[in-house]
Amino acid sequence: MKTPPYSLVFYCLIFGLGCQSVPQQSDLPYRKTQLLFEDDGTQDWQANWMLDGQRSQVINSEQGMELIAGPEAQNDTCHTVLWTQQTFEGDICIEYDYTRTDTATRYVNILYFHATGEGSEDYPSDIALWNDKRVVPHMKTYFHNMRTYHISYATSTAERDYIRLRRYNPELKRLKGTDIAEDHFETGLFRKDVIYHVQVCKYEGQIEMHIQNKSTPSDSLVCSWDVSAFPTYEEGRIGLRHMYTRSARYQDFKVWRVE
Repeated sequence: MKTPPYSLVFYCLIFGLGCQSVPQQSDLPYRKTQLLFEDDGTQDWQANWMLDGQRSQVINSEQGMELIAGPEAQNDTCHTVLWTQQTFEGDICIEYDYTRTDTATRYVNILYFHATGEGSEDYPSDIALWNDKRVVPHMKTYFHNMRTYHISYATSTAERDYIRLRRYNPELKRLKGTDIAEDHFETGLFRKDVIYHVQVCKYEGQIEMHIQNKSTPSDSLVCSWDVSAFPTYEEGRIGLRHMYTRSARYQDFKVWRVE
């Protein structure tokens, strides 16, 4: 297993779960070198994105792009995933401003990245070729048939608050066993109507999630995971999943190449 960069080792030694205040860009073990994608959220979403789920809405406004899942809990037709039309390769950093807009008391939001199909005739590598199989976004359709990283976050109550990384493996045909240590509990983040700046960076066998409250910068967190023991996923689309009843607004969505 690869030794994590010095900064990540420091976080783990001091904070146990690999989390601490968000570092400055100069302190990070990588740097952003090329802007690959940009969407401020104010223009027609269909120019850059494609949608799974017929009962969801995407609303553009001057405040950004709001993704609203269907209203019925326990009804899979009310899940939604918004995918980038563009695909991305290699080490990347995804960043955006995130504002929770729902009052749900259960369920999560998910960020997918480097998502591809399993590569079979029915589920080819390019997931755009089987959009029709995700009209109803059953969760199992994704973890049974995709290779992707998954970060679940913005759980809706303090008691259930967690951030978790998963790595889907179609050979497993199940969600169990896809989680990567470490989980992060009781973060107190992602409160309704509060804008958080989120950065998720994949770099040389490490994945980090940087979260910062834009109005209270000290309200921040870095979560890090070592994925070097697993075969890496190096290309694919980025997706924003909302489980039924969940909604949030996204602003200034960018993807960078990092070195």
